[in-house]
Amino acid sequence: MSRLMYIIIVIAFLDTFIQLPIITPYSLSLGASYTLSGAIVAVYSFTNMIGNILGGHWIDRFGRKKMLFTGMVAVFIILLFYPLANNGWQLFVARFLHGLAGGILIPAAFAYISDQSVGATRGKTMAYTGASIGIAAIVGPAIGGILAARASIESVFLFVAALFFISSIIVYIFIKETFVSTERGKFNFREFLPLVKHPLILLASFAAFALMVSNGTLAFALPLNVEVMDRSTETTGMLLSTFGIMALIIFLTPLNGIYDRFKANHLIIAGLSFIGIGMIILSLKASFISNFIAMVIYGTGFAFIFPSMNKIIAEASSKVDRGKAYGIFYAFFSLGVVAGSSFAGLFADILGLPFLMSAVVMFSTAFLIFVISKKASN
Repeated sequence: MSRLMYIIIVIAFLDTFIQLPIITPYSLSLGASYTLSGAIVAVYSFTNMIGNILGGHWIDRFGRKKMLFTGMVAVFIILLFYPLANNGWQLFVARFLHGLAGGILIPAAFAYISDQSVGATRGKTMAYTGASIGIAAIVGPAIGGILAARASIESVFLFVAALFFISSIIVYIFIKETFVSTERGKFNFREFLPLVKHPLILLASFAAFALMVSNGTLAFALPLNVEVMDRSTETTGMLLSTFGIMALIIFLTPLNGIYDRFKANHLIIAGLSFIGIGMIILSLKASFISNFIAMVIYGTGFAFIFPSMNKIIAEASSKVDRGKAYGIFYAFFSLGVVAGSSFAGLFADILGLPFLMSAVVMFSTAFLIFVISKKASN
């Protein structure tokens, strides 16, 4: 059952990664400005954040499976509207709805995995979920870039829609429920307050925010670097796949023992520092070699951070509030992408320095997490 969930996680994240090389060029081709293009990238994550919070509540009330299935069917339908967009604002609306529908997918999947994981090996379990994301990060941008270059950008959205249709059938038939609350109360923000105040959940959530600021910056600005190199979307896909390959090496080799050997907060601080260095390199020169090296460093940082954050959330929550905990956690993910892509577009218009802005966020967050860790240990 868990193996099926890893496949579902691959497809859920593929929905994001496959669009990284194409969403900015697609919006620009529809006549959108840099600022609107950044907003188009960001609006998915803004509404995704709302879906994370509402979905976290529903996941604990109505069960992991039901909400996962509902989200997958809704995303399948909305993806069919992407090829119909005739201007930037229509694409904006499609992304708006896409974010709302997709907001419950990842929290539901990770709540399910966490329900079945055992404390002593939870680090490696989260490394395998990270590997699922790494696979999506490798094949997603490559497929997106190749399909867009050799067929059409519209074909990318139809391809992902087909994957979600098949996945929703798999979820309906083969996935069994792990937890359903006997309560059927209405949504209440007071249920979230103890979780929001939990120092470990805050620590992981700040790390998620920073990680997705960097990801949102990549989604917007890396295709612009590639344009400066006078290369196609295939190059963007190749560069984005590089960080996934690097992360996958750490997730699936004996190196994954680091997640149970070292403290999660220490790995997160190291990972954020790596990503900050990668962002500085991306800002210096738009050459293939320098961008390739930056993505290798980025992949190492990503591999340190992702399983460590999810391990913290799993250990800081229980079955009765795990959906809400992951809802809060992934809301910070979504907020990070909103901030990353929006400010990347704004900084590109005004200063032309989107990667440096992201580097500042990485190092600042690493310091903040260091301070929180010190206070939590006292």
